[in-house]
Amino acid sequence: MPVEEPYLVQPADGVYAYVQPDGGWCLNNAGFVTGGGRTLLVDTAATERRALALRDAVLAAGAPLPRTVVNTHHHGDHTYGNGVFAPEALILGHDNARSEQLAAGHQLEMIWPATDFGAIDITAPDLTYSDRATLYVGESEVQVIHPGVAHTTGDSVVWLPAQRIVFTGDLVFAEGTPFLAMGSLAGSLRALELLRSLGAETVVPGHGPLTDASAYEATERYLRYVAELAGEGRANGLTPLETARRADLGEFAAWRDSERLVANLHRAYAELAGEPEGAALDILSVLRDMTVMNGGSPILCHA
Repeated sequence: MPVEEPYLVQPADGVYAYVQPDGGWCLNNAGFVTGGGRTLLVDTAATERRALALRDAVLAAGAPLPRTVVNTHHHGDHTYGNGVFAPEALILGHDNARSEQLAAGHQLEMIWPATDFGAIDITAPDLTYSDRATLYVGESEVQVIHPGVAHTTGDSVVWLPAQRIVFTGDLVFAEGTPFLAMGSLAGSLRALELLRSLGAETVVPGHGPLTDASAYEATERYLRYVAELAGEGRANGLTPLETARRADLGEFAAWRDSERLVANLHRAYAELAGEPEGAALDILSVLRDMTVMNGGSPILCHA
């Protein structure tokens, strides 16, 4: 099926969300805040072509090109396009987002060698922070907050308190399955509590359509479902794959990328075994198990 074209949503004056349907693998969301002759961009895109389209969308909205880019985490679908905006824009990310991005390198090309990512230079954050940072774009206050280990070890939440808008990065996949292979199940539950405390009215997820705080409840139900499955499966001596293949997804069956269940079980099993949150998993094993859960077909990059 052909992928729909990206589109802009303007939830407040000077605030835009850039949504890439249908939000599956490599189809992330971005967004920007503009005012006072400046623009701050939240995340980029997975390919050179898509990053250039994002650049065009900023200009088409009448905004100047960004002088700051905030990366919500290191994954290539959110950062590969950084080089389209640098060096004119300074890249901001969490301390771990920089180190993780440099360590990952051209990881997406290794996972999806047939995808045309274009001319991608790995462009890691120039400026990093450890807990939180505050920026101002015209009259808009932009808070960048580290929620702890969650989707990855270096996540950032971008919160606009005056507009009650939050860019969650991949702490939330609207209508899609969460992915914890490089983060933490327990940490993701804590991150939802942080998101709730902000009191956002508009939630821009890392993938999928704009939503509201009800997305936190759905995400929490899924995470607790994974935790329960993992506890039962491990107690019965089952592997994550065996547990995943026996699972009834129930209300979550309609979410995109359901094969991520086995990846999330790998993470939950590791935490039950006492591994530190965010400890590296055997990603090749995780990918192999997701392929099995995908009916034997490799997962596809849709960018």
